[in-house]
Amino acid sequence: MAGLVLPLFLIGIVKFTPFEVEALRPLITATPWLAWLYVVFGATGTSALLGLVEIATAGLLVLSIRSPRAGIVGGALAALTFVTTVSILLTVPIWEDTVGGFPWINATGQFLIKDIGLLGLSLGVFGDSLARLQTNGVATNAADL
Repeated sequence: MAGLVLPLFLIGIVKFTPFEVEALRPLITATPWLAWLYVVFGATGTSALLGLVEIATAGLLVLSIRSPRAGIVGGALAALTFVTTVSILLTVPIWEDTVGGFPWINATGQFLIKDIGLLGLSLGVFGDSLARLQTNGVATNAADL
């Protein structure tokens, strides 16, 4: 669990720094399904929004130890976060041309590819929490959630 909570929390708090606001700029502007965030919230607001979601998600994942419902919401939010970041791999150059391109990934690719593993962990928390909720007799079908 710490392998999911700690990165989300630390990455969430760094979103409030000017360094991270600028680091996100090329990734978000190059991704059509995210670029609208800058129009609505601006660069600083977008970074802060992402940071708040990541910090809240980390908190929900901590609460998931005791609360399956928190785990369902936290796991789903974490999965959505990592699906979003993994989707950026489709829009930015990630192959290192100086050593021959594919399969050698550049620094951007290295930064983003780790989120595939975090996505898997998020789905695991979601599934485990859903199973715990159903096993405890609290929910017997999706309508009870």
